[in-house]
Amino acid sequence: MWGNLGVSLLGFTGAIFVLAPIGDPGMALGAALLALVVGTLLGTAGVAAAAVPGARTGAPAMVLLRGLFGTRPSYLPTVLNVMQLVGWTTFELVTIGTALHQVAPSIPKTGYVIAAGVVSTLLALRPLAWIRVLRKYVVVAVIAALGYLLIQLLRHPLPALGHGSWDGFWIAVDTVIGVAISWVPLAADYTRHARSARGAFGAAFLGFSVSQIACYTVGLITLVTVAGRDPGQIFSSFMAIPVGTAAFAILALREVDQSFTDMYSTAVSVQNIRPRWDRRALAVAVGAVATVCAVALNIADYENFLLLIGSVFVPLLGVLVADYYVVSRADWNARWDLGERVPPRWRTIAPWLIGFCAYQLINPGTISVWQRFWTDVQSWLRFTPQTWMSASLLSFAVAAVAALVIGLAKPNRTETASGGR
Repeated sequence: MWGNLGVSLLGFTGAIFVLAPIGDPGMALGAALLALVVGTLLGTAGVAAAAVPGARTGAPAMVLLRGLFGTRPSYLPTVLNVMQLVGWTTFELVTIGTALHQVAPSIPKTGYVIAAGVVSTLLALRPLAWIRVLRKYVVVAVIAALGYLLIQLLRHPLPALGHGSWDGFWIAVDTVIGVAISWVPLAADYTRHARSARGAFGAAFLGFSVSQIACYTVGLITLVTVAGRDPGQIFSSFMAIPVGTAAFAILALREVDQSFTDMYSTAVSVQNIRPRWDRRALAVAVGAVATVCAVALNIADYENFLLLIGSVFVPLLGVLVADYYVVSRADWNARWDLGERVPPRWRTIAPWLIGFCAYQLINPGTISVWQRFWTDVQSWLRFTPQTWMSASLLSFAVAAVAALVIGLAKPNRTETASGGR
């Protein structure tokens, strides 16, 4: 499953943000490839770390946050996760419809979007059965399609790996980290079915790393060889290759694994707040909403908001890693209560908020009102973000260090009385 999720149509076009993170003329191809590898390994290590608690407890991702923050505080990241997952599901349906319409334009794009929504919803009703199909058949087809496209693209002359600048290297790394980290709030939804924690970690890290690097590499090479650094020409460049349309069609059809996992995790996330609601009914409702949004809305207007929500989960990961693997390691069962009435753990909530502020100070995003607020805060603090600063890495580090300092301090009487939290 993880090997399949690392390949995405959005990854092919998103390679432009690795190649030209601060605009034209972009970085050297060698710099972009290195940024891809570094960012993927760092981001996927975070996904793998978040996968382990799910394998050990059998609990989905948002339920695990009860143990990290307390039951009611876990509702906030749960709501944000539901919002972003509905948005990304909509994005995926639009992307699938766009891709298939290019393959066979005789059918309206809306028809493909609706079909993708229906198929994704059906798959979300029986996710484990579909994952078995992925393992046996789909992964082989994806590997063959990617390998064929890469071989054909490498027939074109490549620019010198060192030809160009390294300006924006860490911004490119940050971009790739963000793509991988976006799977953190979903990881345990699937690894709770894993046979061992070691297997869950290894599958997430190796599977996702290898496939994401391969996906973005194909995108980068397409951009510098046949697409003229125009991401809008990537899909047509694939189809211009002999038998490339068939390979591209395989990748476009396979994209439903992205939309169905988003749908399934949305339903499972809602159950953290309403555990008695039927998951299948929730999946159908989510599928219907996302399909209607994909048909009726301009989802591009929602993209910046999705990226802002995603920044919430980078410092959250820092707190989770620090608390689960260090602070609570010696007495994890006593500290991490996943019940329905777990009191707030302020010692983890505070570091999360601190890390989130650190992220926004470095990269406040592009939503005008939000950006202006954090620009004013930067001026007040006399802080100027530097190009080498990675919002993801630094916010993760700030949140993790704060969680370690606060978590390892001697608990006061109030926390001891409320259950050692």
